[in-house]
Amino acid sequence: MKKDIEVEIRGPIEKEKIDQLEDLFKKEGHFKKTKERILIDYSTFLPEEGIENRQKDIRLRVTNGIPEVIVKLGGWGGSENRKEISVPTNKGEFDKLVQIFGAIGLKKGVLCIRKSQIYDYKEIEFALVEVPGHSYFYEAEKILNSDEDSDKAKKEIKTVCKELDLKIFTDKDYFSYIEKLNDEANEIFDFDEYKDNYFKKRFEL
Repeated sequence: MKKDIEVEIRGPIEKEKIDQLEDLFKKEGHFKKTKERILIDYSTFLPEEGIENRQKDIRLRVTNGIPEVIVKLGGWGGSENRKEISVPTNKGEFDKLVQIFGAIGLKKGVLCIRKSQIYDYKEIEFALVEVPGHSYFYEAEKILNSDEDSDKAKKEIKTVCKELDLKIFTDKDYFSYIEKLNDEANEIFDFDEYKDNYFKKRFEL
């Protein structure tokens, strides 16, 4: 059965703690990859979604050069379980996706740049995420089949995070952090100001 339910927990983290975790994960876990990611979050500007009350997460993103259309269904926060629907496309097509979204009325979004180191540890995927020039956070995730017990998985993740002495965002803390990132680190993307091949020229996508 296809695994498409993300059970995810997030929290703030300092650079010194990241260094400690990387040492541990390399010894007792498994390094998977580095992710260089650029994304546009359109849901922030949809009146029926926004930040705190979001139930539908609509994004375009490109990870290590591969563009995707991403829709996540369900509430989000410091901890969550959501269904993810993703459609990857071909390298070099991110600008085309942006134009398609603009043509169907999705014109304004939050532009985010992230760099992550991804590890497997105790059957949990840990992403140690850098917001360049600003801050760090972690994401701890399990991907489940739709008929698996998401509450059990969430409890398992929280137990391991506690063992690692990691703070977990409350929903309130997480939404405050998102607003802080939007004010201080992220950018506003407006398709009405878009120029052809903008992302290819700026990010070599």
